[in-house]
Amino acid sequence: MKILMVLTSHDKLGDTDHKTGFWIEEFAAPYYRFLDENADITLASPAGGQPPIDPNSELEQSQTEATVRFNRDEQAQAVLANTRKLSDVNEQDYDAIFYPGGHGPLWDLVSDSDSISLIEAFWQAGKPVSAVCHAPAVLLNAKTADGEYIVSGKAVTGFTNSEETAVGLAEVVPFLLEDELKARGGQFESAQDWNSLAIQDGMLITGQNPASSEAVAEALLSLLAK
Repeated sequence: MKILMVLTSHDKLGDTDHKTGFWIEEFAAPYYRFLDENADITLASPAGGQPPIDPNSELEQSQTEATVRFNRDEQAQAVLANTRKLSDVNEQDYDAIFYPGGHGPLWDLVSDSDSISLIEAFWQAGKPVSAVCHAPAVLLNAKTADGEYIVSGKAVTGFTNSEETAVGLAEVVPFLLEDELKARGGQFESAQDWNSLAIQDGMLITGQNPASSEAVAEALLSLLAK
């Protein structure tokens, strides 16, 4: 199995003085699920190199078994520090694509032409496309060969309006992900705030929040095993 994981390069939280980036748990949990299944993992980001980690995801209350493992894993840290440039990766080299969330993708990956082209290439090749939490934003501008939005008519989930409100960023983010997925024709589903939910619709897998990251990874592995 060859899996491409794509991370944000954006580190500024809107017009605030706060930093953002990707949510470390949403990277670490899937990374280790894939690694423990002997997957060949490539990490990429728009700028290449070290992608920014959301500082809030490094706080004690945000730690999980996977993040503790990552914090002790110098090899994984070195891999993360040297992501490939997104413009240098090609769909033909991989079996599936996975996007960890965090708020960063709302600013860069949502409109990144390389990312959009990659998603469309995976989709047209019939390969799994997966994203968790805020990362389903990367799907918003991706289209099928017929020019329809990929999420149109698909069961999808992502960070909900109520979860965004709960973290106090509903007025900071450039858009509310739930609203935009619905606007693109997505059939949005959600669990109670902060509960795990992963939804698979054909080759599309989405997860609602950080608690859903491992479930998305499991669904992707199951799909690849078929």
